[in-house]
Amino acid sequence: MKSVTALFILGILACTFILPAKAAVPDTQSLAARLQVLEDREAIRNLILDYGTYHDHRDYRSLSALFARNGVWESGMGRGEGPEGVFRLMDGIIGHNPLPEGSGTFHVLTNDRIRIDGDRASAVTKWMYVTPGENGGPNTALLGHYDDEFIREDGEWKFLRREAPVDLPAAQ
Repeated sequence: MKSVTALFILGILACTFILPAKAAVPDTQSLAARLQVLEDREAIRNLILDYGTYHDHRDYRSLSALFARNGVWESGMGRGEGPEGVFRLMDGIIGHNPLPEGSGTFHVLTNDRIRIDGDRASAVTKWMYVTPGENGGPNTALLGHYDDEFIREDGEWKFLRREAPVDLPAAQ
């Protein structure tokens, strides 16, 4: 009788502790897929930040390389298609003049919401365009958001489409 009771108790313990622990362990494929989404999200976040850095440093050759072969950049300043079209637009409006220390302007990028779908993704990111004020302090010139579509091209995330609506224009 003691051995039957001991086996019964062991069975209950196994069902209580061992089986649920094994069931809770995700399989390798699931973990790899979840890790890939996190890595993709971080790569896209870095792409968004690189855009702001290159813009503030007036390095429009590097900025335009962030766009896919058929990528589109569109804003109130105009529209550029493909890396060369984006470069021509930015060079024509602002001027390609790489400044290692920056131009004194800042694109502050925040509140990104990134959605991954295989080799495509989308994001909405808030932006502030800050310029030096009269007394040398920061002046928030414009507020808006980016509506982005991304594509993985040759193993790298690129902008497929970037729109930059202004939500609060400069004070008059």
